[in-house]
Amino acid sequence: MRFGYSDTCLEHDTGGRHPETPDRLRAIKRGLTRKHGVEYVESEPASIEAIEAVHDPDYVTEVEEFCASGGGNWDPDTVAVGATWDAALQSAGLAQWAAETALEGKQGRDTPFAIGRPPGHHALSDDAMGFCFFNNAAVAAQAALAEVDRVAIVDWDVHHGNGTQEIFEERSDVLYASIHEDGLYPATGEADEVGTGEGEGATCNVPLPAGTGDAGYLYAVEEVLAPAIERFDPGLLLVSAGFDAHRHDPISRMRVSTDGYGHLTIAFKEIAQRAGAPIAFVLEGGYGLDTLSEGVAMVHETFDGHTPVAPDSEPDEEVEELVADLRDRHGLGS
Repeated sequence: MRFGYSDTCLEHDTGGRHPETPDRLRAIKRGLTRKHGVEYVESEPASIEAIEAVHDPDYVTEVEEFCASGGGNWDPDTVAVGATWDAALQSAGLAQWAAETALEGKQGRDTPFAIGRPPGHHALSDDAMGFCFFNNAAVAAQAALAEVDRVAIVDWDVHHGNGTQEIFEERSDVLYASIHEDGLYPATGEADEVGTGEGEGATCNVPLPAGTGDAGYLYAVEEVLAPAIERFDPGLLLVSAGFDAHRHDPISRMRVSTDGYGHLTIAFKEIAQRAGAPIAFVLEGGYGLDTLSEGVAMVHETFDGHTPVAPDSEPDEEVEELVADLRDRHGLGS
């Protein structure tokens, strides 16, 4: 794989007690050090025009001025310093690079993965929240629409990407599909949130019960997200890749294993192939340094030919019932 990375993203200093720290990127790079075929690319930062294509211009100005004044707590969870402005532009630029690289056809072992920070999927069109200032995946998707008619964003972070959904929920050219822990922050992403207006049907939420592991995730992907994405027929598949559903992550209750992330990678790689769409990855959450670095390394190893260990269980009945409801709700067959 090719990893988009910049030291600029390390300058976003959230303080010693904050879970979203520069050490996340350092841990990822340490975990990739001994892996075969790792290449790092530093992209240009996103332009103001690219950011304002998905964010309100007044909000963008407000973020710039907030950082220029030294930053502070935007809200209790979302922290900025002066350098956050450059880091946020760089993180969005890395996501754009990933989308552009995928569309250029540099796939296989060159599949792009943007490992920037701050993350993005909670950033609304006009507000920061959940550690996020600019919505990196949304910036990348919007830019990609200059080249393709439709983009699908799949979000496997344990938290629902309320910002990505809000930005695109009234549009039919971007499918937002999220698989997340039900009821966890920010308490959005219910099954009946399917988009509005022209975007009705282009939002697909899979709110899994707490404690769901590899088998439940893969079952939901195969039975709901795969047919939904293939029916949408995207020209690009972007994965908002958080690793906080890991069984050892400190801020979730899900039970995905490191090998489970390998199977998710295989599943979405195959979905993209069947849809005839290139695939790219954009980092979101993941707050256990070891599990985060292992998860990203597993994605890389899977593209490098590694076969992860198969799940040793079946999906729970509660997951099967949710999947049946979602297939009916989205008209995916019986």
